Amino acid sequence: MRKIIVLTVTLGVFAFLMILSPSGYAANLPAEKAGKIGVPLGKIAYISNGDVWVMNWDGSNQFKAVTVENANGKISWAPDGKRFVFTRQGKVDVRSPNNLGGIHKVYDIFIGYIDSAMAKNTNFWYQVTSEMGGRNPEWMADGSGILFTQDINANKVNAELPNYQTAIVDTMGSEIKFFRKDRLKTDIGVLMASPGPNNQMVAVLFKGINQVGMAVLPMNKESIAPGEIGTSIRIQKAATAPAWSPDGKWIAYIDTDMSRQGIYITTPDFKEQYLVYKPTVGRNLQTYPLSWSPDSKWITFATTDGVIWIIDITGGGLKQLTGTGMNMAPAWSKNK
Repeated sequence: MRKIIVLTVTLGVFAFLMILSPSGYAANLPAEKAGKIGVPLGKIAYISNGDVWVMNWDGSNQFKAVTVENANGKISWAPDGKRFVFTRQGKVDVRSPNNLGGIHKVYDIFIGYIDSAMAKNTNFWYQVTSEMGGRNPEWMADGSGILFTQDINANKVNAELPNYQTAIVDTMGSEIKFFRKDRLKTDIGVLMASPGPNNQMVAVLFKGINQVGMAVLPMNKESIAPGEIGTSIRIQKAATAPAWSPDGKWIAYIDTDMSRQGIYITTPDFKEQYLVYKPTVGRNLQTYPLSWSPDSKWITFATTDGVIWIIDITGGGLKQLTGTGMNMAPAWSKNK
């Protein structure tokens, strides 16, 4: 049996040209380019102490939506605002006869229901995947399915490394479709996919255990050759936690290089980048995928002290929604 290596996804290193301010960080998006920014709408789901909670966009009316105690990772709302998809984390402890192996984290995807929460039943949920490798779910804007990351080696006890690939599953979990035909014979992983216009997606690429960077790809791309990376597939290094805006104009991401750590937005061709949020000294960003407001003018995120925030795309309107604690992975509803 091979020794299991657990890959922790915290993604980062930066390359392309930014529009820089004197501080060395990218400049903020000019107000005239941002357009009118109004009061945000919608609700925000988030994880607190392993359960899924929901609140209004301004932090008011917080209530528990699902009690599971092991929710961990990205949440995404259905277009109707009545359901949300989330990830639960488990673990297996695998030991071979010669005592090699160790604890391996496993994940699957579930759906929670607002109607059940309103009826005070927070113990009702539906399991969508069962292969122990599903995470980073994103409900498609048309409601047709859920885009997610699947570690196709997750349930193999002798797997040496994870093999992260992007797939789509119907909301009943009856059929999983992988896009890449070369997925079983490649060391190029595709994680944290976020769908965009024209059947495109933005995702983070890995080669083995090494992060390559963020890239925009056709969602139905059947193979990725190593020679394409950095040539026909443009790479934004040091970028993680991407999210394509609902209006298709921007991709939000986190730069994890500590010398310029922050939240940025970029045009889909990566030619323009603007700083949205720079953490204050002593505060760091959680690297769960970012989430947009329905009007594409605001972003919600969390810091490692468990505080959940919103901010507009010009870097203004920063608002703290929760106190410190075990809060993580906020997700804005798609409907207003």
